[in-house]
Amino acid sequence: MKHLSKSFSTPCSKVMWNSLLVPATALIVVAQPTLTFSAQATLQDNPKVVLDEAWQLVNRFYVDGTFNHKNWQATRQSLLSQKYTSKGQAYAALRQALGELNDPYTRFMAPQEFEALTTQTSGQLSGIGIHIEQSKEMDAITIVKLLPNAPALKAGLKVGDRILAIDNNSTEVMDLKTASDLIQGESNTTVKLRISRAGQTPFEMTLKRAVIEFPAVHSTVKLEGNHRIGYIRLLEFSAHASEQMKAAITDLEAQKVDGFVLDLRGNPGGLLNASIEIAEMWLERGFIVHTVDRQGKQEDITAESSVLTKQPLVILVDGDSASSSEILTGALQDNHRAKVIGTSTFGKALVQSVHQLSDGSGLAITIAHYYTPKGTDISHKGITPDIAVKLTPEQLRTLSADPNSLATFKDPQYMQAVRSLQQSISGTQKQHKTSEVMPHKELVETTNPF
Repeated sequence: MKHLSKSFSTPCSKVMWNSLLVPATALIVVAQPTLTFSAQATLQDNPKVVLDEAWQLVNRFYVDGTFNHKNWQATRQSLLSQKYTSKGQAYAALRQALGELNDPYTRFMAPQEFEALTTQTSGQLSGIGIHIEQSKEMDAITIVKLLPNAPALKAGLKVGDRILAIDNNSTEVMDLKTASDLIQGESNTTVKLRISRAGQTPFEMTLKRAVIEFPAVHSTVKLEGNHRIGYIRLLEFSAHASEQMKAAITDLEAQKVDGFVLDLRGNPGGLLNASIEIAEMWLERGFIVHTVDRQGKQEDITAESSVLTKQPLVILVDGDSASSSEILTGALQDNHRAKVIGTSTFGKALVQSVHQLSDGSGLAITIAHYYTPKGTDISHKGITPDIAVKLTPEQLRTLSADPNSLATFKDPQYMQAVRSLQQSISGTQKQHKTSEVMPHKELVETTNPF
């Protein structure tokens, strides 16, 4: 019998819920003895099957061939010799075994955790396109945001609407997770909501669910002095981040911006492919990242001349900029394409593969280290900004309490980015003027007999 495990590859971020996936180039196959149908069914219910799948994957791919100087064969024997009365006991034993590697990024995820992870990493979800919160004052589930082009917005739902019932299930004593689970569902199915809106009698609406793409990129033009600044905030490197970034850069270029601020603050990381593709949008040539695997084999990834803009660029980072954020920042900093402003990044320089196991659970395994184009190992150090700007506790509270204050005069890191960008823009404009004058000067000199 064969158990298949879908494999993905990523520089996962520092927190499990922010770990992101990249489609793999191969399907990992864990071979098992050929059994009769009844024996196969018995084996499928045996939690040791998943334990052995996980052990085999770590044994094959883990970056440290010494397994943190542990006897990994003995670990397998220990896992498979125990008796488990539930999957929960088996999962706990596997987590304990993985803990011996002393690597927080190599970890096991139960089916529900793995499903949540894959939903996030896909950058999309089947639902109606609303964000909900539970008001502490009224203990009511309230719509606080509507996603563009989603069923909820098209149907006429509004921010501030209270959801009284979902498919005839009262939300009076319902928590947010339960409400969210009820609202979500397969595409093209329907959900009925009972809505309370200020000044109106409560009413019901039936909405058809659709696949909703999460916005990972927010962009706008900001007028700073005499310059038009293209501001782009990248929230995470999800499956749709690259195409959204491309659209943002193209749109801002069409609006004739003089330079860009790329805000990666708080970005926990994401898809390796996305970080590479986005780096290529800014970088005309040069190395993007080096990876080194268990055998010491180095892979060098370079820009493929798909640059979208050559305008001056400043990147904003902080201690929560991790993983793929650091790959992008390191690539643009080392190639002198961008100036980096803020505080040192998180310092996550490991690459994971994430595998789906036969019972729907998942396993993340560290498979490589990565280095910036100049060969810098940023592990536990992070990337040092070109200009350090540390926010005070009061400034942090202000920006956290009011997200709309980001990239305004209340945001010292952004204001420093604007000053630095304005200097770069002025320098670029002077170079352009010089290059325009020089050919004329050379012509005068060569045609003047004196």
